[in-house]
Formats: sequence, structure tokens, C-alpha cells
Amino acid sequence: MINEFKVKGKELLSKIEELIREGNVRRIIIKDNKGKTFIEIPLTIGVVGTLAAPIMAAVGALAGIVADFTVEIIRKEDVEENADAVTNVKDAEFVEETKEND
Repeated sequence: MINEFKVKGKELLSKIEELIREGNVRRIIIKDNKGKTFIEIPLTIGVVGTLAAPIMAAVGALAGIVADFTVEIIRKEDVEENADAVTNVKDAEFVEETKEND
């Protein structure tokens, strides 16, 4: 499941900081109002720690250029659920192939 919401340029930086502090966000994608992706921010522990300042500077620069944004967030639970679903499909395919070969 992907969450999307609209945000004004002046609110962008504070919203991104809030999402990072939540700790359960895997990736943040910032798009303009036409759907063009400006930046994708992968949020792993290493990225948040070492690259936070340059990322926030880039987000701040975007906020000054464009008035309206769509922020798409992918949470950790979403990634885990998708991985489980893919694993279940692969397991079912393997069982089906095994039955066919018997």
C-alpha cells in the first residue's frame, strides 16, 4: 500500500522531517502536481544518519522552486507485505510444478 498526499512548498520540509522521525517509512518520493518525480529518498538507517543534511538541503531547495507537491510514502510494513506475497506466489508455483512433474 502506498500513501500519497498533497503538500504546499512551504510545508514540504517540515512534512519530510516529520515522516523521517516516524521511523517506519522505507522510501519517500516527491513529485510535482503533474506526477514528475523530483527526488526519491530511500530511508535506511545509514542514509538517515549520514546523508540527512544534504537530503534536507535538496528538499528545501525544491520547496523554494515548486508550489505544490505530491508526497508518496512507502512504509516498512508495505515492503514486508509485498515480499511475503511474492514468496507465497513463488511457493505456490513451485508446488504446482512439482505436482506436474510427478
